[in-house]
Amino acid sequence: MRSLRTKLTVTMLCVIFSVILVITLLSAFFIRATASRKSDQLLLMLCENGQYSLNYYFDSVQSSVNDITSFVENDLQGLGDEQLEEHMRNAQEYFDFVVSHTNGALTYYYRIDPSVSSKVKGFWYTNLDGMGFSEHEVTDITLYDVNDTSKLVWFTVPKFEGKSIWLSPYVTDNLDIKVISYDAPIYYMGQFIGVVGIEIDYSAMAKEVDSIRFYDNGYAFLSDAEGTLFYHPYIDVANLTSDAKKQMPYNNKAESSSVRYVYDGILKEAVWLPLSNGMYLNITVPLNETQGEWRGLIVNISICAVIALVASGIFLVFSLGLITKPLEALTEAAEKVDKGNFDVNISYNKDDEIGRLTKSFKKLSGNMKAHITALNEQAFIDSLTHVRNKGAFLLAIEELQEQINNGSIDPNFALGEFDCDGLKRINDEYGHDKGDIYLQRACHAISDVFKRSPVYRVGGDEFFIILKNEDFHNLEFLLGRLDIVIDNINATAESPWEQVSLSKGFAIYDPAEDNIVQKMMQRADMLMYENKRERKMCREN
Repeated sequence: MRSLRTKLTVTMLCVIFSVILVITLLSAFFIRATASRKSDQLLLMLCENGQYSLNYYFDSVQSSVNDITSFVENDLQGLGDEQLEEHMRNAQEYFDFVVSHTNGALTYYYRIDPSVSSKVKGFWYTNLDGMGFSEHEVTDITLYDVNDTSKLVWFTVPKFEGKSIWLSPYVTDNLDIKVISYDAPIYYMGQFIGVVGIEIDYSAMAKEVDSIRFYDNGYAFLSDAEGTLFYHPYIDVANLTSDAKKQMPYNNKAESSSVRYVYDGILKEAVWLPLSNGMYLNITVPLNETQGEWRGLIVNISICAVIALVASGIFLVFSLGLITKPLEALTEAAEKVDKGNFDVNISYNKDDEIGRLTKSFKKLSGNMKAHITALNEQAFIDSLTHVRNKGAFLLAIEELQEQINNGSIDPNFALGEFDCDGLKRINDEYGHDKGDIYLQRACHAISDVFKRSPVYRVGGDEFFIILKNEDFHNLEFLLGRLDIVIDNINATAESPWEQVSLSKGFAIYDPAEDNIVQKMMQRADMLMYENKRERKMCREN
């Protein structure tokens, strides 16, 4: 047996015969014992899929309300009727944009507490026919006691809790439709102003849960964080009295995520997983339905073992020659890695020993590349502000210049330069440690606004950013946003070094003029100093 192919054929035939024989003999013994574990795994996989689907459904609503809450609290400029009316128009426009990207929204609203304004009530939009949202007459809050959390729950409960909250199913005012909602209180300078919220159709959520089925009589239901039913396909939870809302027959907060229990005289098995909104998705199935297939599996395994033994012997004789090809590819890839080229492309991805070896090799080379990249990143991070440093900026400029030279540059980009005004005065009067704080706060303001663009600290008080894609197209909006962020920081700053003062200049790439990146940098620098002079003149005037 001199050839590798012959050695492999004989060896693998012996191994396959032995393995299949052992597996066949042991299967009959182990399959029944493992049936329960496999059932748990299937239940858990189904629960994970349902968890993903429902989290996407709930997260869409929750994210939208959180975005709207942030917007309206930032937009609110005062509590006068004219200011509130203007604020309502802005809020409704933003609501309309956000809700159009929200899954399952039935209604949305922004209601003002009558104690804040008797004239401005807010708005309520509904989409009952699926044809789009239209304005609906709002509920008269003055008819209710806003401190009674058993009435007008979408308003009173968020006000009482003082935080965003998912509400249990209820019948919405005026529409007589069963819904659940996510609501958030709105505050202005610490004062409760009103509530924003989105209601989703209870029946739509029920369909999502009802679509989760397992075997013949398995089903899914929801419970809240306190272990009481939130939705059940066979129990009308919304119409149960408080005395009838019994605790579930098991505890969602147990260490294990599966349990066996008896319900209505039937032994059942259940698994559960937490949802992003604090609820739990539960899947339950009668135990006798999960353990009825083990005998048939043993017969099928025995038949498959014989077929596999015969087929594998025939297949090995003709296919082992193909093993040398992926081995050669692995050898070539290893030589590339040895020379420092970690971008290897090995197409062999079958589920066998060589395939697993290939995957492990690719993972190893990827980890090595990531490790080296991480080391490079550490070398290019500014230790004070934790953004990229001048070395990283020079590499980025070199890359842009190379793209300009070879014609592959995307023309939609710009360079922005920032200079922290008054750093020398902070250092001289208060010390360099306060100057460091001043730089960190300025850098944080820039990074917070230009979230999708790399920020570089290229000097003591000088920063650059490279704007592409969405940040580039929204440059004017982001500059206005930066002014608002700086104003907010300065309004709450207690010390000079906690304030932020930035001069800025932006140069947009012009293919006809900017054959070198330095021209853009010079133009941005010129505009920045022009902005600095204008700001200085404004302060003097």
